[in-house]
Amino acid sequence: MTRTETTYTEIDGMPATESALSAPVLSGPGHFTAMQVRDGRVRGLALHLDRLDAATREYLGRTGLDGERVRAEIRQALAASGRDDASVRVHVHWPDGDSRATLKVTVRGPQVAATGPLRLISVPYVRHTPRIKHLDGAVQNRALDEAEARGADEALLTTPEGLVTEGAITNIAFWDGEHVIWPDAPCLRGMTMALLEPRLPSVRRVVTLGDLPGCRAVFVTNSRGISPVGRVDDVEFPVAQDFMTGVMAAYEAVPWDVV
Repeated sequence: MTRTETTYTEIDGMPATESALSAPVLSGPGHFTAMQVRDGRVRGLALHLDRLDAATREYLGRTGLDGERVRAEIRQALAASGRDDASVRVHVHWPDGDSRATLKVTVRGPQVAATGPLRLISVPYVRHTPRIKHLDGAVQNRALDEAEARGADEALLTTPEGLVTEGAITNIAFWDGEHVIWPDAPCLRGMTMALLEPRLPSVRRVVTLGDLPGCRAVFVTNSRGISPVGRVDDVEFPVAQDFMTGVMAAYEAVPWDVV
């Protein structure tokens, strides 16, 4: 029997009704952040709050977002859902004429990264305003659907010239035997990437599809964690176990912040 995952949703601190979920405000421009919560704690909580504040200013053209309000509404939604361990998303909308943002918080069961190794297929597509985790992801989702239809686990987004940018729902990093290389290209700086980059021997460098055969290992990151990559298009990569153990150890050392 297939188990249906239950998602609990609150809007502005109140349980979401069907009419509230269909309100025009939730179909307008917005942005979000996604996080894993364990025992009421989140890795990099300050980064999530900064992301929401900055995107509210830049993408929605509003004043900043109160981080304490965000934390309070996450705590309330977790308590109401009965979960201490969860996958949480915070969506932000700010309609014209309203005095403050509308926050939608969703809570569902915890998720973990795939153990891999994953297969990626390159798809030429660059997200608009890639530094913002906005809700306009239709083309991005089509890229992921295309990759999955071709038997892959994720789409690797590239420019038309073959410049590697990011995954459809991940960041990607390459190991050359000395440095962890994060593509120097327009992309969303995901939370796991932001936490790992200063904890690893990281560099930013332009990466093209033609550079991939020279890489010794590849991995992707997102809110669920870290997964090794075994293949991109027709290029195969070994899973460098010692290297990946070090990457995972660096991530596991990141402290958990109380929501």
